[in-house]
Order: sequence, then structure tokens, then C-alpha cells
Amino acid sequence: MAISEAAVAAEPGERADEPPKRSVRVVLLALMIAMLLAMLDNMIIGTAMPTIVGELGGLEHLSWVVTAYTLATAASTPIWGKLGDMYGRKGTFLTSIVIFLIGSALSGMAQDMGQLIGFRAVQGLGAGGLMVGVMAIIGDLIPPRERGRYQGMMAGVMALAMIGGPLVGGTITDNWGWRWSFYINLPLGVIALAAVSIVLHLPKKRSQARIDYVGAALLTVGITAIVLVTTWGGTEYAWGSTMIVGLSVLGVASLGAFLYSQTRAADPIVPLHIFRSRNFTLMSVIGFITGFVMFGAVLFLPLYQQSVQGASATNSGLLLLPMLLSMMVVSLIAGRVTTTSGKYKMFPIAGGALMVAGLFLLAQMDTGTSRLTSGLYMAVLGAGMGFLMQITMLVAQNSVEMKDMGVASSSTTLFRTLGSSFGVALMGALFNDRVAHEMAERVPGGGGALPNAQLDAASLAKLPEAMREAYQFAVSSGTHGAFLLGSAIAVLAFLAALFVKEVPLKGAGPEKKAEPAAESA
Repeated sequence: MAISEAAVAAEPGERADEPPKRSVRVVLLALMIAMLLAMLDNMIIGTAMPTIVGELGGLEHLSWVVTAYTLATAASTPIWGKLGDMYGRKGTFLTSIVIFLIGSALSGMAQDMGQLIGFRAVQGLGAGGLMVGVMAIIGDLIPPRERGRYQGMMAGVMALAMIGGPLVGGTITDNWGWRWSFYINLPLGVIALAAVSIVLHLPKKRSQARIDYVGAALLTVGITAIVLVTTWGGTEYAWGSTMIVGLSVLGVASLGAFLYSQTRAADPIVPLHIFRSRNFTLMSVIGFITGFVMFGAVLFLPLYQQSVQGASATNSGLLLLPMLLSMMVVSLIAGRVTTTSGKYKMFPIAGGALMVAGLFLLAQMDTGTSRLTSGLYMAVLGAGMGFLMQITMLVAQNSVEMKDMGVASSSTTLFRTLGSSFGVALMGALFNDRVAHEMAERVPGGGGALPNAQLDAASLAKLPEAMREAYQFAVSSGTHGAFLLGSAIAVLAFLAALFVKEVPLKGAGPEKKAEPAAESA
């Protein structure tokens, strides 16, 4: 069932009826299992988060459970891509799965919030190689014009992760305990390791290219410093404090040095010439904002549903279905229309507009908002994200030459990951600030802090009525601020979409001749 080396070595631009479609599907199935491993994690943890914080405490560090994961993913993504080029994609890919599983096991054994954050970072290191590995291997196996026929498999995995993840996370949390939200990765990971090892055979190749360690270090320092500013500013430290100002200077200086280093490096992590394409640059911006909005919504909607609407962890997963189903249906329709017609500009414009509208509507929720109303608001947001999810990667890849396809894919993934990190950090900082402020005002005498930050519905029901109502109002106020910020940021995605130039997709529609790979800004 494995694909031969000769078959895989076919040039990306060839008609490539080889390798046999059945063999490709078997390999893709193994890759999709690994992709599911990475995608399920954040979806499961999102619904389990209130219970996790309830047991371990540390509400003020809530956003770092996700931020540590996404920061590690972002920092490691370009390194995994370069390692795959140098030492072969299969071995690198399997290594990333092993690291992810080690991080999962350690996270499940965490005894306090500090340990959990550290072990989540280990998970993130592995996750950085999972998504890049899947995309790079698919790029090796399937030429661009043939990829559309296999998109159904990827869409199915995304649907399973986004719809099943919250349900699985809620069910596990309510019945087995939150630690199994991490342990569940282990059997799935073993299946992925076995499947990839058995069915995937890629040609062994070793490049003489060197890893740009200086660029990687500068990028990591810059990203970490900026996210620390967004996380700590106004909460742990005053915005004008020495710590925040120092981190801001360090972040800006490191990113500036990184950009300069990329112009001098023999094998840069992010070749800057790809940004000469207007569409690639715009898709990077839109992908960043989509990640910003999506991960913020997945984190804060369950908090609102459990704390304010009284849903259990399982029910909060079910209550996310309007957003997730809307996202998947719209994404499938947009992908199919784009593949058959080659037209795509209307989708990022519609997606940007709906994303702004959906977030603004969610910002209007208060302690009296019904589940039906919040579900309708979520469906609007889901439709907006659905228009953008696959389009950003498709247009980004179509905007560069074939030799830069891998770089374009990893860079787009990096921007989306960075967006999710910044989104969780900024929205989390604003959420925590609003909750603390409202509790201080509504619970006099210094009683504004809940014991152990018990966020789950069962624990809240045991609190005195005045305390419970005050906390529900505080959480409602916090989510209002977070979603209002998201709506303002989403306006940038809509504006960026207006400037997209509709360059015909390579191989789209009835035409078979190649189209120009990139356009100038």
C-alpha cells in the first residue's frame, strides 16, 4: 500500500496520474490522522479550560495555557520546515509526533498551572512540525492542479476536529476528568505513528542548506517579547512600566534585526521576496486576523456559556455547533466554487464583512442573552471564518512560484499561528482586566476574587447569590470587551480583502494552460 519513491519523485507540474490514486488516499488518510491530532487538541482544551482552572487555580494565567502552546508552535514552525528539507520529511514528521505525545502526557500529569503551561509549550513544539509536515508531504505527493480532488478529506478532518473536539472535550471533562483531555492524544498519536511509518515512503534526500539559527533566534525572541507585552500590559505590569517598555523595545529591535538578517542569510527562514506579491502579503494579513479571531472565540465562548448561561462542559461544546457547522458548510461551498470557477475575490470580502458583524453581535451578549440568540450570532461569525479558512492558503500558494511553494505554505501557517497567539493574549488581557474591575466594583470589601477561580457551572451554583450574580456580570462584561476588540481587528481583514487582485488559479476551470505564478504589488 506504500507509495514508491519513483512515484513520489514526480515533478509537481506534471499531469501525474502517478502515484495511483488509491495509494495516495491511503497515505493521505495517515496524514489526516496526524492532522486531526494537532487540530483536536485546542478544540478539546477549550471546553475543558474552565474545569482545569477550577482545579489548578490561576485564572490570571488562563490565556497562557493556550499562548505557551501557540508561541512554541510559531517559533518551531520554520525550523521544522527546514529540518524536513535537510533530513527528509518522514523522519522529521515522525519526530514531531513523538514530541507532541510527550508534551500531552506531561500536561495530563501537571500539578499546578506553571507546570501545565510549561508542558503545553512542549506540546506546541511538536505541533509546529505536525501541520507543516502534513502540508509539505501533500505538496510532494500531489501537484497543485490535482489537490482539489482530495480537499474533501481535509475538509472532513477539519469538520471532525471542530465539531467533535468540543463534544469530546466536554464529555471527557464531565465524566473522566480534565486530565484525559490530554491523555486522549496518546492512542490517536500511536495510530498516526504506525500509519505514517507503514504507508509513507518518501525518497531519502539530504540538502546542504543550513538552518538559519540567527534568524530563528531573533524571530523567537521578537515574537515572545511582543506577546509578553500584550499579555502583561495593564495586568501584571502597568503599560508605562520598565518591564513593558523594555519588552516592547526588545520585541521591535529583534523583529527589525530578523528582517535585516533575512536579507543577508544564504538560506533565510522567511525569504522576503515572496512578499513582493500583493496577494501573498494580503493573505498573510487576513490569515493572521482569522487566527486572532478564531482562537479567541473558541477560548471565550465556552467561558461565557458555562459561567453566564449555566452550561456544563459537554453542553458548551454542543452550543458551539452553530459556529462550527456554519464554518464548515460555508468553507466547503467556497472551496468547491473556487476550484471549479477559479474565482475567489468575493469570498475574502464576504468573509471579512461577516466576521466583523458576527463579532460585533457576540459583543452585545449579556447575562440575559438566550442560547438561541447567541447561537445565531455564532453562526454569523462561523460563516465569516468559513469564507476565509481555505481561501487564504489557496490564494497564498497561487501567488508564488512553484519553487517557493513550501515557504509560502509554512509562512502562511506561521502568520495564522501568530494571529492565534496574539488574539488569545490580547483578548485574554482585556477579559481579565474587565472581570477584575467589575468584581472589585460589585463585591465590596475586597471580596472580588473567587476562591481558586472556580469557573465551572457546578462550582458557581454553590456560591452565595450576590457573588454568583456579580461574577456572571463580570464574565459577561469581559467577553463583551474581548469580542468588541475582535470586531475592530476584523475590520482590517475586510479592508485587506478589498485590495486582493484576482489572479487566475493555476489549473482552475476548463483552462489547462499555466497562469503567471505571482503578481507585483
